[in-house]
Amino acid sequence: MSRPQPSKVQANVMTESKAGLWGFLAGVITAALVAVTISATVALATHPQTRFLMSDAVEISATGYSLFWWTASVFLLALPFVVGYGVAHMSAKTLGVLAGIVIAFLILLIVLAQVSFSV
Repeated sequence: MSRPQPSKVQANVMTESKAGLWGFLAGVITAALVAVTISATVALATHPQTRFLMSDAVEISATGYSLFWWTASVFLLALPFVVGYGVAHMSAKTLGVLAGIVIAFLILLIVLAQVSFSV
């Protein structure tokens, strides 16, 4: 006896659920990578004396300084959700192209860091 073949609707549902899981995994990995940065931006936003770390470099009000770091914190908090949504809803070809761009950017960044710190 042959097994009944799943319909296209069932196959599509299974594919979408796996895409959702991949999106969730990508979001969790992104959250782990930016956790320390989020902590730092919140710390800089909430401590009023940190604006004096750049004493003469920047003349900025306490409100503007705090607003900048809160804005950075909100964007970093949103990043894992955006990455997860993007991974869940993009095609495999688009994800491959984006992964290639990110890898090329990281290689370029490492090479530039080696060149700039060797002087």
